[in-house]
Amino acid sequence: MAKTKKPASESSSKAPKSTSADSDRLRDPKNYFNRELSWLEFNYRVLYEALDDRTPLLERLKFMAIVSMNLDEFFMVRVAGLKQQVKAEVRKLTPDGRSPQQQLNDISDRLHPIFAEQHQHFQTILRPQLAEHGIYLLDYIDLNQEQRTYLQTYFEDKIFPVLTPLAVDPGHPFPFISNLSLNLAVVVKDPEIDQEHFARVKVPKVLPRFIQLPQPDNPDSNHHGLNWVGVPLEQVIAHNLEALFPGMNIQEYHPFRITRNADIAVEEDEADDLLLAIEQELRKRRWGGSVVRMEVPSTLSPEVRDMLMRELSLAPEDVYEVEGLLGLGDLMSFMKLPLPELKDIPWTPVIPARFRQFSDVDFNLNQGSNDGEHDLFSEIRERGDVLFHHPYHSFTATVQQFITTAAHDPDVLAIKMTLYRTSGDSPIIHSLIDAAENGKQVAVLVELKARFDEENNILWAKKLEQAGVHVVYGLVGLKTHTKISMVVRQEKHHIRRYVHIGTGNYNPKTAKLYTDLGIITCNDEIGADLTDLFNHLTGYSRQRSYRKLLVAPVNMRDRMESLIRQEIDHAKNGGSGRIVAKMNALVDPKLIALLYEASQAGVEIDLIVRGICCLRPGIKGLSETIRVISIIGRFLEHSRIFYFYNEGQERVFIGSADWMPRNLNRRVEAVVPVQDPTIAKDLQEILGIMLSDNRQAWELQPDGSYVQRRPSDNGIAQGSHEILMQMAMQ
Repeated sequence: MAKTKKPASESSSKAPKSTSADSDRLRDPKNYFNRELSWLEFNYRVLYEALDDRTPLLERLKFMAIVSMNLDEFFMVRVAGLKQQVKAEVRKLTPDGRSPQQQLNDISDRLHPIFAEQHQHFQTILRPQLAEHGIYLLDYIDLNQEQRTYLQTYFEDKIFPVLTPLAVDPGHPFPFISNLSLNLAVVVKDPEIDQEHFARVKVPKVLPRFIQLPQPDNPDSNHHGLNWVGVPLEQVIAHNLEALFPGMNIQEYHPFRITRNADIAVEEDEADDLLLAIEQELRKRRWGGSVVRMEVPSTLSPEVRDMLMRELSLAPEDVYEVEGLLGLGDLMSFMKLPLPELKDIPWTPVIPARFRQFSDVDFNLNQGSNDGEHDLFSEIRERGDVLFHHPYHSFTATVQQFITTAAHDPDVLAIKMTLYRTSGDSPIIHSLIDAAENGKQVAVLVELKARFDEENNILWAKKLEQAGVHVVYGLVGLKTHTKISMVVRQEKHHIRRYVHIGTGNYNPKTAKLYTDLGIITCNDEIGADLTDLFNHLTGYSRQRSYRKLLVAPVNMRDRMESLIRQEIDHAKNGGSGRIVAKMNALVDPKLIALLYEASQAGVEIDLIVRGICCLRPGIKGLSETIRVISIIGRFLEHSRIFYFYNEGQERVFIGSADWMPRNLNRRVEAVVPVQDPTIAKDLQEILGIMLSDNRQAWELQPDGSYVQRRPSDNGIAQGSHEILMQMAMQ
């Protein structure tokens, strides 16, 4: 295998026999990391991209924003779920031995310092560096009179009409504070009766968070190099509160932001109409469930803090103090500034050589594409399977082109597809509608329970149905997470199936940001497997076996365990056991225990796990042959690759599933064996590049911490993303 470590036979002695004590050790809670705390470590690695001065300045703001948005979702789902467990008095312990309350306590202890570091770095490091490059995010008190006059007019014309101050008194109960909203807590005094009152002013999301100030027409020496000058919206509102409370004295004002439980729980077997049930739950989410976090400035007075905590039913550990701005997710807007020197060098995905001739096809609805000449389907049929690696390869010119071509090809009889997440203006959706209007049988499984994409998926499901597409919503009790599509085509005297199996969503927007893999093949057995899988998804079927595919929850767990055990057997019999697996998360305790068993047998294991990893590597006698790295960089690592040495008869798989209980037990997933030896070698090379990364890779330590790899003093930085971009251009 290219650029990977040597097999076990070259570095490990014969494995000792396992004992019952070994079996007990495999399940010992101290040998597992906590899922939630591991996720926090992942988010800190993302934060480090914002702290690292090797990252271009505006990209650092982007990572600041990503960290904040990640934490919003973490609180809305994971923390909210733990709080519900505490309330329900759930006593079940995690594999690492923690109760729900212990996890909440540990999350709070770990997250408060991370949160403080993030905001302090933005305030004390990034804001001054922005100013050095002519980007001035000012505080209102720093404005000159000309700027204040401009903002006064701006407030009166564009902000004031939108605001609604809400009083709190015996006649006005404490108002509902919507999820992720930024607000001002205002204390006013009525001078006539010498009495204080509390009011809340919501900072409207319909207005820009940062208001740009006009640059001077005749800049003087103090204004050279101005690129952007602005001020936060909430500060403009705060310094014009007199307009909202005429006749009152403004005593104090403080911004605050809350996060609510926003998870959706719908039992399909209790819902007569799943689409209607999801729509009803979405209306509830807009208001949100119980409050799980409040962000406040460190200057907030104790009286207002106590009142907010009381009204929102928050404990002290639920309150996160901020130095400077709240809601750093809004920093993403600065990526729109036309300052390429402060961003990553732009990347344009490459069209693979085999698909270049099809990238600009004019479709003739009567004759199909290319006027009957060599087409995309004959390319696959005659020259074999093709591998795509996004965003290095263009999604538009490959996967999207595959569906678009099928929609207009007169020989195509049917198109079947699963949609987990897609973009709001998806060309693939339009192609599916075209296909239905062209008289083809089109069946689409739309996963309505894709978290935070439910509303988007409902919209597209309705449009597809209106166009005559057969739309189904999945299986009871299971999310359909698999990324598969199938084109059924009449060719001379028989029907042939062309299929795409990928690791990522059919989303042209995220395909530019996420690294994902996909294979298009017309292999008969894989086509037959996908036919069986689609029949299982759309009809009544208890499919229990597949020819090639590993399908969850049917056979994937058993097949993965069998592949690992084969490596154990090879190592125990004096051969070379070797596993390399790349995924987003490793959580499943059964597979982790099996990997520990493999390590004890002498199997050499390299794991590339972007996010959560509950396996503890490098423990003598338990996991000393296991190494774990995480790749964090300009693209979000999302592909899954599984490699097994198999005594030289190497086996490589790609697919949609991580090694988590939800993927193996509660989701429909598909992993496909790579049949083409050239593609298998390409995938091994990708793994080898990542294992050799000394720029973006972080090594997981036995204590749960991560250490970022660095080039040696005279070494050259080898970042996976940069190398793969260069390879794609070649």
